[in-house]
Amino acid sequence: MDPAYRVALVAFPGIRAFDVSVITEVWGTDRTDRGAPAFDLRRVATDGASVPMRGGLALAPDRTLAWLSRADLILVPGLDDHLTPAPAPVLDALRRAHARGSTLAALCGGAFTLAQAGLLDGRRAITHWNLIDLLRTHHPRVTVVPDALFIEDDNIWTAAGTAAGIDLCLHLVRRSHGAEAAATIARSMVTAPFRTGTQAQFIEHPTPHTHRDADTLAAVREHALRHLHEPLSVAALAARAGMSPRSFARHFAAETGATPLRWLLDQRIAAAQKLLERTDLPMPEVARRAGFGSEVTMRQHFAARLATSPRAYRAAFSTRSATGSAAGGSNPIAR
Repeated sequence: MDPAYRVALVAFPGIRAFDVSVITEVWGTDRTDRGAPAFDLRRVATDGASVPMRGGLALAPDRTLAWLSRADLILVPGLDDHLTPAPAPVLDALRRAHARGSTLAALCGGAFTLAQAGLLDGRRAITHWNLIDLLRTHHPRVTVVPDALFIEDDNIWTAAGTAAGIDLCLHLVRRSHGAEAAATIARSMVTAPFRTGTQAQFIEHPTPHTHRDADTLAAVREHALRHLHEPLSVAALAARAGMSPRSFARHFAAETGATPLRWLLDQRIAAAQKLLERTDLPMPEVARRAGFGSEVTMRQHFAARLATSPRAYRAAFSTRSATGSAAGGSNPIAR
């Protein structure tokens, strides 16, 4: 049996209870009976003293900062007061962890803590859209990306506000354990395994939508998911929605935060990941069912989006044995 994936939640006074809850729900709940991987989540602080949080809550640490040297992933929650200074031992420990090559991830205003440590200097980062100017003002050496849900630079991940912390945590599960593991956890949390688009969709909605428009676009997306294996053009999807291609693209992006083609590519990559994990179908058939048309095209998109190849992804995350072929059985992706 593989050892549990070790995750450290860095705790100090001023961290947000919501982010602590998100981290605990994703990494601290045992779902191995449902096929999810085993995680070892530890609450790490400067000492064993209780860490106060807003609303009369408190967090009991179970490890000191020394445990960070053992962690596969180090998570920094956001802050209630985004300019709260982190304790010097915490900042030193985060610097040492990054120097060792550890993966660091900050949720929402946790980017301010990483910035205090100097870890975001000269690197790209994101935070809640309402805090972008504050981060730029207090940490001008950080390259703040305004419209991502989460972003990575030099093995340091940052996420936009609140629910984007869930997106980042699920993405980190997907990155280390595969799409099926992330989907299992997402289903348990009754949330989407991943969201497309950027946080721009939450900042403003310049084009009002009627309920009919929203229902129509949802129906088009559902149709596209059922027919990923077929050629799907923006013009054809727009016609199905009863809109011009230009109007359809504008409404689609306003609702989802992604262009129709970007959304389709995300869905096709997710479909291919599932097929690679759950079946031993040959690569050309995986490419066909996921709608890429050819193995070469699928390989190009995997390299660009996931920095890996379909074969390497299957080798890392396949849940099938050589004798457990699913090629002739039922499959969630249309044939």
